[in-house]
Amino acid sequence: MTSTSELVQRILGERRGVIVPLALVALVNLGFYALAVYPLSLKVSASEHRAVAARTQLAVADREDKDVRATLRLTDQASKDLSRFYQDILPADLTVARRQTYEHLAALAREHNLAIPRRGYRVDEGYKGRLERLNIAMELTGNYADMRDFIYDLESSPEFVAIEGIALAEDAQKEDELTLSLSLSTYYRGGERDN
Repeated sequence: MTSTSELVQRILGERRGVIVPLALVALVNLGFYALAVYPLSLKVSASEHRAVAARTQLAVADREDKDVRATLRLTDQASKDLSRFYQDILPADLTVARRQTYEHLAALAREHNLAIPRRGYRVDEGYKGRLERLNIAMELTGNYADMRDFIYDLESSPEFVAIEGIALAEDAQKEDELTLSLSLSTYYRGGERDN
């Protein structure tokens, strides 16, 4: 019996002309793989990772772009609504604000059978920007149901009047009458100021 090493030597000796060129081709392939293919496969892998990261960043940028565009649309709509508010709802100046509130409040009081024993106006100086504030203090006398209806109609009317404070008291001289003290405000367009 022959040993394995003898068998290998015999095969190498007989087939040396085929084995040596195959071994050289295998070494060249291994060298080519080590020097060219493997580094290129690393570059391809890194490029794929960069491509995935770029797609992720693009998706984030697209979402942010959509958010910004939606915010711009909302800002444009808010700007249009604010302009409409300034032009169509707020009085143009102090004279118009006084006239509108004076007439409107008096008409509401008459409509609800309420008397106005006292009413006063005061301009609130010191607002910044495009708004001025007109404070209105008034007292009404009458019954509770009429006062409740007056307040409801005042709050649901198209005139821009805000109720800032309210106090209700019984009239000491007349049992069935109440006194309603209101602190109201309205705003009107003023000039631009830097305060």
